[in-house]
Amino acid sequence: MNNRFHDLKTYFRNLFGCRVQKITVDAGLNCPNRDGTISEHGCIYCNSKGSGTGAYSKGFSISQQLVSGKAALSKRYGAKKFIAYFQSFSNTYAPYERLKELYDEALSVEDMAGLSIGTRPDCVNESVLNLLQSYSKDYLVWIEYGLQSSNDSTLMFINRGHDFECFKRAVELTKGRNIKICAHVILGLPGEGKKEMLETAKALGALKIDGIKIHLLYVVKGTKMEELYIDGRFRCLEQEEYCEIVCDFLELLPKETVIQRLTGDPHRDELVAPLWSLEKAKTLTIIKNILEKRDSWQGKFASCVL
Repeated sequence: MNNRFHDLKTYFRNLFGCRVQKITVDAGLNCPNRDGTISEHGCIYCNSKGSGTGAYSKGFSISQQLVSGKAALSKRYGAKKFIAYFQSFSNTYAPYERLKELYDEALSVEDMAGLSIGTRPDCVNESVLNLLQSYSKDYLVWIEYGLQSSNDSTLMFINRGHDFECFKRAVELTKGRNIKICAHVILGLPGEGKKEMLETAKALGALKIDGIKIHLLYVVKGTKMEELYIDGRFRCLEQEEYCEIVCDFLELLPKETVIQRLTGDPHRDELVAPLWSLEKAKTLTIIKNILEKRDSWQGKFASCVL
């Protein structure tokens, strides 16, 4: 499967010469789309945890989360080095001093090879990017911008709070700083067919984004999406349908783009639908089989759209 797309595990091994794992940490930060700056409701698919664990609110420091994660991932995968992945909410959305304190604490933990900072494209500025750039002299630094779609009408419907131009400005502001850029996209958003989803692939390919995370839109409890789903106003993608679109998406991306994710990891106790989204291994196998059946690979048609 790996020779058909540029996967994250291989990227890390080529870079560091060993198994590297990302450790998810919760920094207890917020989001301007929830604290009233933009909106108080957040994106329609996001619940009150903001895709996080809630570990910080339970009293676990950044260091404690990383030490615990190291122990588990070393045992499970034999990992030797680690990336501190700030995932929950918007991890550049705090004063400079607070961000520096958090990032410094993460990198003080032994065997940390770098940072991966999940955030929104409207939550970065020169000051924050200069801070991240300062770490890139000694560590691998990724910034992960939530985009979800390049379609502005979709972004408006899901209450994203920014448009595609905002994402492009953030990308341009980040380039040239030795900071790797990853974009998060969601397949199956309300109102989008395959055409719209693949337009996002083309748009990201044209921007030469360093990495992509592809997520399935699944419905979790306590969200606007749950209301739409229960009312019959939204249909989840079927498993085979999703996998076919993922393969179409990969074919349009430059072969150098690192594919960090091909589907999501819903929490079982929060999931409403589709239940097949819990079958991650099966989903990845289907994607592998489709690519093999097509005799296809990442970037097969990328030159046609650049």
